[in-house]
Amino acid sequence: MKELSTSELGRRVLQLIVSLFILLCVTFVIGRVMPADPVGAVVGELADPAAYAAMRARLGLDLPLYQQFFIYLTGLLQGDFGTAILTGNPVSKDLAQAFPATFELATLAVIISTFIGVPLGLAAALFRDSWIDKTARVVALVGHSIPVFWFGIVGLVIFYAGLNWVGGPGRVDVYYEGIVTPRTGLMLVDSLLEGEPEIFWNALSHIILPAIILAYAAMAYITRMTRSFTLEQLNQDYVIAARAKGVGPANTVIGHVLPNIAVQLITVLAISYGNLLEGAVVTEIVFSWPGIGQYMTNALMIGDMNAILAATIIVGFIFMFLNFVADIAYALLDPRTREATQ
Repeated sequence: MKELSTSELGRRVLQLIVSLFILLCVTFVIGRVMPADPVGAVVGELADPAAYAAMRARLGLDLPLYQQFFIYLTGLLQGDFGTAILTGNPVSKDLAQAFPATFELATLAVIISTFIGVPLGLAAALFRDSWIDKTARVVALVGHSIPVFWFGIVGLVIFYAGLNWVGGPGRVDVYYEGIVTPRTGLMLVDSLLEGEPEIFWNALSHIILPAIILAYAAMAYITRMTRSFTLEQLNQDYVIAARAKGVGPANTVIGHVLPNIAVQLITVLAISYGNLLEGAVVTEIVFSWPGIGQYMTNALMIGDMNAILAATIIVGFIFMFLNFVADIAYALLDPRTREATQ
């Protein structure tokens, strides 16, 4: 095991860079040809034509598209995403405040979905056609079929408004806002670092419902894929030989099957994590979660292209990076993949 040639690693890094550049080009062009008027969002619909033209020139929108792209790319390489129309702040500053909220929500969701989805998929395959398998398939089907926003609204009505078991919209109650000094941007972590257990439990009550709802769709996918991978392995000769030697079903799955599907599961989990970061948009709107999804939605409403471009690039970069890490892990852990690339 476990060597990946420098040339292969370089090739994959180059693929990542090229993919990011294509994403940047496509996102920029779409942003510029959209029927949105960022100048009007700044100066207002009743602005004087001279003021309108001056602002258009100031934003660089009077330049040819290739020059606009070159200027944007130059700024991007220096870490400058431009200024947001909505807030008047540098976009990088807005994203630094919004992204930790999305990261915290998506990370908790992927942890929940993994700890439930993988064991459920293994059990469904091990006890195929039993009530466990049928229950797992129904749970996965419902998770795929019903949209996240519906679960969000119903969850708020039942568990917040009705039973009062969880916190409402937002990251904490209003009277706790501004007390914790942001260090990591993760409210759960920062409240503990500040020695504020009351705020920690309040933040946990706010995040648990959107995290579970966001995790449900991912869990459905992880359960289905884990079941499929495991069923395929259970028919292999090495599993039949292990069972013939008297190895129990649970030990066969844990000791023999699970290591052989670990590589495939890494890819599934990486894709699920990327999808959670993207899919958090709807959940953030329903729960008024101040993350990157809500920030992007607010920017779209007024045609704030600098904010939209930056948010799209950040989410796209994370998705591609997770796939890149999964590819590297695949090559390191699976000798067949490693030999095929050499």
